[in-house]
Amino acid sequence: MAAAVLLQNVHKVYNNIPVVNNLSLTIEAGEMFGLLGPNGAGKSTTLRMITTLTQPTQGDIVVAGYDVSRQPLEVRRQIGVVLQQTSVDGDLTVWENMEFHGRMHHLPNPRRQRQIVQWLEFVELAERRNDKVKTLSGGMKRRLQIARALLHEPNILFLDEPTVGLDPQTRRRLWEIIQGLNQQGITMLLTTHYMEEVEYLCDRIGILDQGQLIEIGSLEQLRHKHGEGLVMTQRGDRWDYLFFPTLTAAHEHVDQQPDKTGMMARPSNLEDIFVELTGHDLG
Repeated sequence: MAAAVLLQNVHKVYNNIPVVNNLSLTIEAGEMFGLLGPNGAGKSTTLRMITTLTQPTQGDIVVAGYDVSRQPLEVRRQIGVVLQQTSVDGDLTVWENMEFHGRMHHLPNPRRQRQIVQWLEFVELAERRNDKVKTLSGGMKRRLQIARALLHEPNILFLDEPTVGLDPQTRRRLWEIIQGLNQQGITMLLTTHYMEEVEYLCDRIGILDQGQLIEIGSLEQLRHKHGEGLVMTQRGDRWDYLFFPTLTAAHEHVDQQPDKTGMMARPSNLEDIFVELTGHDLG
């Protein structure tokens, strides 16, 4: 099966400054792929290039078999995009937002009406169909954005910080919706600032830093490579982190220390690996 998304030696330069630098990446059909990186790493620019909003300076991007530079209309028919910013119209009703989007994609009636009902039910907004969007909560607006992005039945869904600013309960509900879509066979690319979101949802993870892909793999692969055990040692007001191949090895290291004050061993997680690789937190 052909890759859902393929980037080969992609560069993006703004004002002589490289924002994305020689990026090559393959996302398989049906995969849930998480793209992580500190602020300014090039995540949003990468997403904008893949979704035809920005032209790459150099390199090739193929989405669902179509070249983003030469066949942008075909690419747009294959993808749905949920941006971080709320992009639904607050003065229109839930149904009107969906109707407008369906007409923009030239979906014929009665198929358009059927699909609006289907996706509003899927994101649990059918009962709010006649309410103006400005009366919805932040989580409901995000769910509406997802329903709208799915209306034309795309093969690939791009989610840019889909749960930012939402309370934990709403975020969990959105995770369930996203997971359900992936189980239906929709390929997904997710960017997020929440490590636990990636750990919970993603099959594979790519870490971008300064426009370059510095690591890629499943959480299991990353932990195996960098160390499954971690020893934290308090030094004044900061912590030092030391990775070990296994949690047992980390515990043994602590046990061997004559002074164990301020030391603890625990399993490593994605955030530990991210900080180790990039030198800073995700925020």
